[in-house]
Amino acid sequence: MKHFLEVLDELSRLNISFISFRENVDTDSALGRAMVIIVAAIAELERSLIVERVKAGMRRAKLEGRQIGRARLDVDREQVICDRRSGMSLTNVAKKHSISRASVCRLMKETCASRDPVPSACAGALAPQAHL
Repeated sequence: MKHFLEVLDELSRLNISFISFRENVDTDSALGRAMVIIVAAIAELERSLIVERVKAGMRRAKLEGRQIGRARLDVDREQVICDRRSGMSLTNVAKKHSISRASVCRLMKETCASRDPVPSACAGALAPQAHL
């Protein structure tokens, strides 16, 4: 509402009147401006009520033990990291584990961010190799 009223004030400063023929509102008159303010206030109230109801519904669902949002990815994270670090391509790792390439990248970033050098499951598989 605040932004809408600022726009109307800016239009007034530029000597531009806002007229809605469908709603029969003319902001040049005091009554027209009052109508716009009342309608905007009611719209803001309705939006706030919707937000409150949604939040209350999510709280209730959470208390009932229902999953809010998308289900967590069910994948062996350590194996994904091991496969990627062993030199397997992003595409091959993603296909092997039936996940997206973006998920592989995200898992790798999360591992690097946590400073986990090598998951325990693949410590032996990534032994340094001699280069010829």
